[in-house]
Amino acid sequence: MSRSTAGGSGGAACRAGCAPDRDGAAALDLTRPGYLETTVYSVDATLEVDVVAQLDEMFRDPEFQRDAIGVTQMIIWAARKPFIDKNRAALVDYMEDSLRIVRWYLDPANHKEATEIAARVTKQPPERFDWIFTNKDTYRDPDMKPNLDALQKNVDMTKDLGFVRASFDVKKYSDLSIVEEAAKRLK
Repeated sequence: MSRSTAGGSGGAACRAGCAPDRDGAAALDLTRPGYLETTVYSVDATLEVDVVAQLDEMFRDPEFQRDAIGVTQMIIWAARKPFIDKNRAALVDYMEDSLRIVRWYLDPANHKEATEIAARVTKQPPERFDWIFTNKDTYRDPDMKPNLDALQKNVDMTKDLGFVRASFDVKKYSDLSIVEEAAKRLK
């Protein structure tokens, strides 16, 4: 499992009073429909199709992760300062294009086409994606600005769970000027 997912399940395990497995392995108890309890220990298992469907339903519920560890910010764009300084104009142009794309996907008028794109990419039926880019999906800021307070909590949690040795001040290393400049161009 990815470290971001391990953080979410590890956070759920901590709330349940368990010590997280440092390898990030977790077993899932699906005995109650609609409820996912994380018990941490290593397992080898083959998932039945109906269990995969239950997992799919639970993990796409934006409340699941929020209930386990609170608001999260796990996806960030990062680059070193010398690269940003050298390529700033191109990065602002790229971010403007990215903002335009995100806003297109978030626009309810484009939902049918967005589900068809997801279906083509994943080779799954479009009906399976009726939830994407809606209030049933995870929140996406239309200006693509990260929630730095949530990111700080997530960074601190990875330290508390033992995934990293130290935390750091997220805001000290954040520069939102590129995405802010790109957003101004689209107003």
